[in-house]
Amino acid sequence: MIPLPEPCIFRYPPSGLTSNRLSGTVAGVTGTDWITFASPDCQKRPLAMKFLVVDDHELIREAMRGALTQLDGGAAILEAADSREATRLVEDHADVDLILLDLNLPDRDGFSVLVELRKSHPSISVVVMSAQQDRESVMKALNLGALGFIPKSAPRKVILGALQLVISGGVYIPPQALSTEEPSASPSPRAPVTRDQPANQPSVSPADLGLTERQVEVLALMMQGKSNKAICRVLDLTEPTVKSHVSAILKALKVSNRTEAVIAVNELQWKLPTV
Repeated sequence: MIPLPEPCIFRYPPSGLTSNRLSGTVAGVTGTDWITFASPDCQKRPLAMKFLVVDDHELIREAMRGALTQLDGGAAILEAADSREATRLVEDHADVDLILLDLNLPDRDGFSVLVELRKSHPSISVVVMSAQQDRESVMKALNLGALGFIPKSAPRKVILGALQLVISGGVYIPPQALSTEEPSASPSPRAPVTRDQPANQPSVSPADLGLTERQVEVLALMMQGKSNKAICRVLDLTEPTVKSHVSAILKALKVSNRTEAVIAVNELQWKLPTV
């Protein structure tokens, strides 16, 4: 087998994956999570790529912008908060190399957007990034043509590696999708499920975690991507007070930064007030 660049590998597909895009030559196993295959036509992509990030949360878009910039400092990065804006940008920028697509968009189901993109722009690679990471969602996205599925809760190092893999011609499948057990079958440590708790209702409220009404307002503004100074202006608070509230919120959610807080709130399905 002709030696190929190290990034030109992809994960072995679990049973049930019907896509034939994953045929290749066995290269070996490099770790407990990776079963690597080398694609015969895998080539390194040139720099100065063009990306489109589709997500309604500004903090998530900001995090992805940082990751993409780290991969390619000269990259052009477009952003859309909903499917309508994404469609317009793709029509105006047909040379987009890669689209990062959230499944939970405010105006449309992400799976239908994925199908449409694959039909209308088959040359553009699409990677799904979602807080949903159950096996069924992962497999559905891959079978609809996504070249990868990256959980939003994944560490930055994993996100960077997954993006590099896709850019190099591979397909990224999260390790939990290779398991026969459903990751969502176990209760989340952030949101314990009780017997009497309806499946579509959050099991933990902000008050249950000790958040005050003011802190919930701060959290709502954080979800909008507002900076501390902007929150100060909206709520007429001093910056030290806002910083104190933000620290308390991160501690209550057991996260270390704002992006993780957005992901945690989405998982908890909280309906925050409009501020």
